[in-house]
Amino acid sequence: MCGRYYIDDHVAREMEKIIGQIQERQRKDSMVTVQRIETGDIHPDKEAPVLAGKDGSVCCSWQHWGFPGFQGKQVIFNARSESVLEKPLFRDSVLHRRIVVPAAWFYEWNYRKEKNTFYRKDQPVLFMAGFCRQYGDGVHFVILTTRANDSIKMVHDRMPLILEREEIVPWILNDEQAKGMLQKMPCLLERKTNYEQLCLF
Repeated sequence: MCGRYYIDDHVAREMEKIIGQIQERQRKDSMVTVQRIETGDIHPDKEAPVLAGKDGSVCCSWQHWGFPGFQGKQVIFNARSESVLEKPLFRDSVLHRRIVVPAAWFYEWNYRKEKNTFYRKDQPVLFMAGFCRQYGDGVHFVILTTRANDSIKMVHDRMPLILEREEIVPWILNDEQAKGMLQKMPCLLERKTNYEQLCLF
């Protein structure tokens, strides 16, 4: 499960770099500028920057996190990668409208409601797999989750489906390769907490 994540200016700069490199490989001559983003937590129903496909390339798009639910103000913000193709609400979007959600880190809470922060030590940005759908008020996205790996399962049994940098373009633009990525196990992550430090004494 992923119910909150954090973005900062590193995310905007990394998005600019990725889009610029993709366009350079495709020999597209355009200046890439990603709107500077406000540092802070992103939670369901908030607008956030994502990497999306456009005209056979990748661009920055601002979308709302979460599909409108079936009951009142309910928001559907995660989908299980193992069964997403079986769900009518998700199937067409994950087959044809995939996006990547960049984040500096994300949070998960254990059974004691204690917050854990997960991030990558080897790079400043995580890339979470997702997909989107058009609604009356704009485009909304959902983050895919998968079974937790060894770095997270002591806190929760689910985690975001995290992509490697080289998987971003195939995930967004290649329908066949993307299907195979639904079953991948994400890389191991680092974890930090405040409550464990307080419990040392």
